[in-house]
Order: sequence, then C-alpha cells, then structure tokens
Amino acid sequence: MALEKKSFVFETLPAGLADLKARPEADLKDPYGVLALYVAALCVYPKDKDAALEMIDFLRGPRPMSPMDKQFLRDRFMDGKDYLGPSYFAGAVPANNYTPAEPWTITIEEGAHSKDQLGEGYLKLFLTSGGADNPRGCTLRTKPSTGEWFLWEYSGSVMGIRIPVSQDEWA
Repeated sequence: MALEKKSFVFETLPAGLADLKARPEADLKDPYGVLALYVAALCVYPKDKDAALEMIDFLRGPRPMSPMDKQFLRDRFMDGKDYLGPSYFAGAVPANNYTPAEPWTITIEEGAHSKDQLGEGYLKLFLTSGGADNPRGCTLRTKPSTGEWFLWEYSGSVMGIRIPVSQDEWA
C-alpha cells in the first residue's frame, strides 16, 4: 500500500486571513491542504503575529488558541527563529538560510500509521523540514457534520531545527 503524499504550490504566501481564505485549500475539506495553510501561517508569524494567530485560529476551527497556545508559539519563535516556517518548503536548507525555491512548494506525507494510530476522525500527517533529520508530525481532526478538517496538535512542527548558516558562528 502506497502512502499518500500531496504537494501544494504558493506563488505568494497569504499575508492575512483574507488571503488565506482566498486559497482553494481554505474550504478545509482536505487535511493536507489545511496543514499546508498552517505552514504558510507560520511564515507570516515573524512579520505579523496577530495576522498569523488569526489564520491559525481559523485553521483550528471550533477550538481557538488559548493564551497558553499563543505563548508556546511565541516561545518557539524567540531568538530570531523566523526560519521555522520557510524550512518546510522545497529547497530551504541551513546552507541557503532557509530560502525556499520559487514558487514555494510544500509536500505533506502520510505516515505508515497515519489513519489508525489516533482513532476515528483523526489523521496524523508529516512535514519535512530542510533543517531536521526526521519529519514532524501534526494531527488533524475532522468535524463529521461539515466534513471539514482542523488543526488539532502541531507542537512538533515548531520544535528546534538546525540554525541557518548566517546565524552559525561555527559555519
């Protein structure tokens, strides 16, 4: 059985919620698309925290971010870690300071146990960062009454990765 893999292309990244909602993935029917939009929101965070949080709240659906969730995200971006989001796009690696190839392309993959590990209504998908040795898992949850998918658990996606060469005094 082949594992599903989907790629999404961004000519430009959304700058805020209106731009995000203009993307076809914003219908929230495809969990892979929801995760792609989440990574785009991570790219906005260093420039406009409020816009990024609004985007992430939309992707979380009926369960908005708590103050603790917002603090967790703020802590992950401390000390100039603006490269976390871009690191998930094709071509972005420490050697080029996480500068993605254009257009920005992200590939999201299913894991061997993506569908059976968490139970009915949940799906764990994986993102590959150019600065991490292993893919980062994110869990999505479906709302059966609407068929929409929402972010459920994604803390692993903002954990540390190798620093870009421009910030590495040993490079």
